[in-house]
Amino acid sequence: MPIDIGLSDEQREKSVEAIRKVLGETYALYSKTHSYHWNVTGPRFQALHTMFMEQYTELWQALDELAERIRALDFYAPASPEEMYSYATIRADNGVPDAEAMVTNLSKGHEAVARAAKDGIAAVADFDDVTADMLTQRATIADKTAWMLRSSL
Repeated sequence: MPIDIGLSDEQREKSVEAIRKVLGETYALYSKTHSYHWNVTGPRFQALHTMFMEQYTELWQALDELAERIRALDFYAPASPEEMYSYATIRADNGVPDAEAMVTNLSKGHEAVARAAKDGIAAVADFDDVTADMLTQRATIADKTAWMLRSSL
């Protein structure tokens, strides 16, 4: 069935490209955050374990919203972890960093999500208010989370 939501095929494709980048960064950050939740140790264990769980839960919900926006634009969401990671600059760790490095890495990860979201907003702002709004929300949360993590160092 043809789609007619007020966006041309080209505009929908540009929106999906922007969302895929945010989706990839979010997926990579989700994976890293969940791993840190499992593996954090040290005197701040309880506080970090709890904070990381709150963060990966929020990221998981964001993944669903981003993927569903891609579907609403009549494209398929990435179907594998490999495809998700292909859109990300955030890379997996080799080994398990200490708690301070985890906090630093996650702060940088949220900054990467914020940058991707802001780039996406700039790419779609002239024609796709819905996607721009969604990406604005992602940038807002990423900025705040990066700040909270930096503040805990």
